[in-house]
Amino acid sequence: MTSPSVERRSNPAAWAAFWFGLAGLVLMPIPLFIGLIVGGALSVVAAIFAVIGLFKGLARNGKGIAPVVFAAIFIALTWAGISVGGGTVW
Repeated sequence: MTSPSVERRSNPAAWAAFWFGLAGLVLMPIPLFIGLIVGGALSVVAAIFAVIGLFKGLARNGKGIAPVVFAAIFIALTWAGISVGGGTVW
């Protein structure tokens, strides 16, 4: 058990955004609209967690921001892939 004076360094919302964003990016290329629905939905959930993780990280003087940055990259790549037809035909 940790003492209350020890500050927790992890940011669970940021890590959730990271893993949801990565899953959305990996599942987005599945054809026949499956990737669009699954990958797109996971990237939207990741975006919500990224905003929450960003605010929590900023409240702790920037601790735990790195997973949010990677999640934002994954989200942008997923949305870019969907915008050019990923998950629909190829």
